[in-house]
Amino acid sequence: MEVVENIYKNREPVRQMKALYFISPTSKSVDCFLRDFASKSENKYKAAYIYFTDFCPDSLFNKIKASCSKSIRRCKEINISFIPLESQVYTLDVPDAFYYCYSPDPSNANGKDAIMEEMAEQIVTVCATLDENPGVRYKSKPLDNASKLAQLVEKKLENYYKIDEKSLIKGKTHSQLIIIDRGFDPVSTVLHELTFQAMAYDLLPIENDTYKTCGCRIREEYRNRYKTDGKEKEAILEEDDDLWVRIRHRHIAVVLEEIPKLMKEISSTKKATEGKTSLSALAQLMKKMPHFRKQITKQVVHLNLAEDCMNKFKPNIEKLCKSEQDLALGTDAEGQKVKDSMRVLLPVLLNKNHDNYDKIRAILLYIFSINGTTEENLDRLIQNVKIENDSDMIRNWSYLGVPIVPPSQQSKPLRKDRSTEETFQLSRWTPFIKDILEDAIDNRLDSKEWPYCSQYPAVWNGSGAVSARQKPRTNYLEDRKNGSKLIVFVIGGITYSEMRCAYEVSQAHKSCEVIIGSTHILTPRKLLDDIKMLNKPKDKVSFIKDE
Repeated sequence: MEVVENIYKNREPVRQMKALYFISPTSKSVDCFLRDFASKSENKYKAAYIYFTDFCPDSLFNKIKASCSKSIRRCKEINISFIPLESQVYTLDVPDAFYYCYSPDPSNANGKDAIMEEMAEQIVTVCATLDENPGVRYKSKPLDNASKLAQLVEKKLENYYKIDEKSLIKGKTHSQLIIIDRGFDPVSTVLHELTFQAMAYDLLPIENDTYKTCGCRIREEYRNRYKTDGKEKEAILEEDDDLWVRIRHRHIAVVLEEIPKLMKEISSTKKATEGKTSLSALAQLMKKMPHFRKQITKQVVHLNLAEDCMNKFKPNIEKLCKSEQDLALGTDAEGQKVKDSMRVLLPVLLNKNHDNYDKIRAILLYIFSINGTTEENLDRLIQNVKIENDSDMIRNWSYLGVPIVPPSQQSKPLRKDRSTEETFQLSRWTPFIKDILEDAIDNRLDSKEWPYCSQYPAVWNGSGAVSARQKPRTNYLEDRKNGSKLIVFVIGGITYSEMRCAYEVSQAHKSCEVIIGSTHILTPRKLLDDIKMLNKPKDKVSFIKDE
């Protein structure tokens, strides 16, 4: 019998069983463990096997040793102080790092140093889990957060591989770790994205990766045709959901076509099975019925999720997306240059159906498109839209190194020409991270703009061009297993569209796997709320953190 329980909650003693503790090395977790083994007569379990997610400080280790060492069968640090969110995405789960890294308040310096140390330790556990000692690179300008964090990570990697379990010094592997400040691509953080996952998290109230749909919203035709009930359905949007993984990065238009097709396929398979009258066929049908029902229920819920996205999109967001794409790219759908960005912006600001968040997002795209504006122009925009109380959602972007006021004298970074790539008119923008990933794999990143920390990094062969000549072709999984890894870390959050790019680039470059991560995952509204708080004292910003 296996039981999984929360260490922070009261639990009934099970003294005939041994307990396996998978905990973080914090005072709170250790104190909860010690309460389980307060004395021999009061022990909740027969024995304990402790696995810490990270390095356990001597003070906590000694506390455990002094209290209940005889009850412990094993105590081990396994170095996974991060969350593997998806197959190629991880987070450090430190959203407050955004405030400490980008707030201008000098009194936060100690907090920032502590957060930097914590992030560096966590990034090392990511590398260790992947069994990589990568060459560490960073984006050199405009801020120095990436540089500082990269230096810390390089130092901690060196120390880690000197004292690992095998007591062997591990040289640099054929992999790269690239560290970037969040301001490298402000556009992708506020643009309305129309691929399924990004769109759903932006427009719908999804909490803890869980989407709930009221049964009354499930279309009558699907309820009758597939015998689904009218109760509230719940979908957990995670890796175990094969359908979600299959469609999450597809455009919403494709998703709305694909799910009904899948439902018809399952329905026809079910009918074909029902048509057989032998006892063995009936027995097979009885076995498959729960599977059919589960598949159909899942597909109905995902279809409902897609339709809810479209219900938000059609009234207002559709027109907004055209303006956003024109501002982001500086060209319209026909490829003609936008001569006056203000003429694109004004209809959005005058539309009473758009809420303040959408108008602020449009104003930001306008400012990003012209690489900063004048104080007079910004004041006029803020007053006309009546967003004085939320003006810091715009102004505070400057703390991320993004030009807001005054206009920047430096030219914007050049983008790859993707005009020949097939795309939807309202999804022409490509996140900047995709350019970076492709250039990194093809060894085209400028070494001055993207310097290495280590003096002698291993030779990078992300594209696999050399190795492909040296050995016969293998299958995809073998290539991926033996290939290089490109690990990316963005300080201050990543978007769902940037996560999608990691999968797309990995698929296009079979011999290199991209692993992307950050402090946390962003949605546009949450990011704007966080940016608004950057110039506030930290005691007015509420954080929920395990001390």
